[in-house]
Amino acid sequence: MKVRAQTSMVFHLDKCIGCHTCSIACKNIWTDRPGCDYMWWNNVETKPGTGYPTLWEDQEKYRGGWELRGERVRLRLHGRAKGLANIFYNPFLPSLDEYYEPWSYRYDDLTNAPPGKDQPVARPVSMITGGETKIEAGPNWDDDLGGSGIYAAGDVNLAALTEGERQQLFSLERLVFFHLPRICNHCLNPGCAAACPTGAIYKRGEDGIVLVSQEKCRAWRMCVSGCPYKKVYYNWGTGKSEKCILCYPRQETGQAPACFHSCVGRIRYLGILLYDADRIREMAARPDHELVEAQLRLILDPSNREVLAKAREDGVHEAILEAARRSPVYRFVKEWRLALPLHPGFRTLPMLFYVPPLLPVVATVERDKYDLDGDPFGDPATGRLPIRYFAALLAAGNEEPVKAAYRKLLAVRLHRRSETVGDVAPEVLERALATAGSCMGEAEDIYRLTTLAGFRERHVVPPFMREMAIEAAADPQKRKGETGTGFSRPPKRGW
Repeated sequence: MKVRAQTSMVFHLDKCIGCHTCSIACKNIWTDRPGCDYMWWNNVETKPGTGYPTLWEDQEKYRGGWELRGERVRLRLHGRAKGLANIFYNPFLPSLDEYYEPWSYRYDDLTNAPPGKDQPVARPVSMITGGETKIEAGPNWDDDLGGSGIYAAGDVNLAALTEGERQQLFSLERLVFFHLPRICNHCLNPGCAAACPTGAIYKRGEDGIVLVSQEKCRAWRMCVSGCPYKKVYYNWGTGKSEKCILCYPRQETGQAPACFHSCVGRIRYLGILLYDADRIREMAARPDHELVEAQLRLILDPSNREVLAKAREDGVHEAILEAARRSPVYRFVKEWRLALPLHPGFRTLPMLFYVPPLLPVVATVERDKYDLDGDPFGDPATGRLPIRYFAALLAAGNEEPVKAAYRKLLAVRLHRRSETVGDVAPEVLERALATAGSCMGEAEDIYRLTTLAGFRERHVVPPFMREMAIEAAADPQKRKGETGTGFSRPPKRGW
């Protein structure tokens, strides 16, 4: 066993209101530079939908992540020989059309227009060519179009549904969607790092954050294809790849990442997880239906004496262990098993987990009243979005982890309704808790962390102690005052 610490996240989808505040906060801090115009390190998608970039989940098209060949996992993109053969031409690289052509407006058309009878219009111009352009796509072009027959029908996850379920989903009176915020998952087994020919992508040893060395990057862009979540971008201004850095300069000063700090719905949780680095290859090679459970087995109990002793032996600082014991992510992911990884079938072992959204209830109308068959929240198995859809999205097709999460979420809802409204029969509540494998105390803890927890409870930012790491290699006075937001001069191209 080799104990390592990983900064991990949980997004509670039932609380996301799709306001895109997180996206704008990230954009204003990190990607408002030339060449980054189309980059959205944080974006919010509407599901069902094709996402951003278009159809990023279709790995038959983009060849991202890993695949199981025999008993070993291999990069889906290529092996060493094929990677060398395609190093100057990557056939699986997304084109700009899969993102969108960034644009601005010719505002001079408004301010300098001559007098006339017609209202002047600011024409859109491409930020790449400078010429006039036609706006045809954007980073959230299909926002709130979850029931559309154009965008939502192209969702890759709908392939798991029967034709009847698909027709039911897109019936006008049953339209339903939810929002899916996405950032880099900072995976334990990142495909982007494995695909990089120069080794420019690496995981920081103290927190597991995946970064791109701007000095080593040679713009081969294999990382863009190797990442199945398409969260690595190419900056055509500097000729380097860039990605979400989880705002590590903010975390090094004790602050939460910008998208976490600005989240209106308070859906985001940050904390440290301890994991066994020796078992990554073994767990990534499990069959699809075992991947969620395999990833849970990688995560170690921060209160276990043997784990703590091995962690200290492996150099994990006591302050990190204390942060791991207070981590809200551990409670959601391992203790309560409410949060699930996004597309574990890509076998990257993502460390961003999602609590699935509670489904809209299905009811009949009798005498102008909704009839829910005596159940105030309905049965998740018959919700408007099929369980099979969430199994494809969050559990590599295995429905049981999703059902278990929904059983517990339903039990918490019934518990709170019995406390506040009092119209839930005790035997109904007891049956729901027993079915979910939960109890009143756990239900109350879930309710509190989900709704009442303060900022410091939701974001347990570990002490990174970068000064210790710097002292081992360089004079810390040379680093004094750095903010980590960029370079004093732009990096040169490697050719």
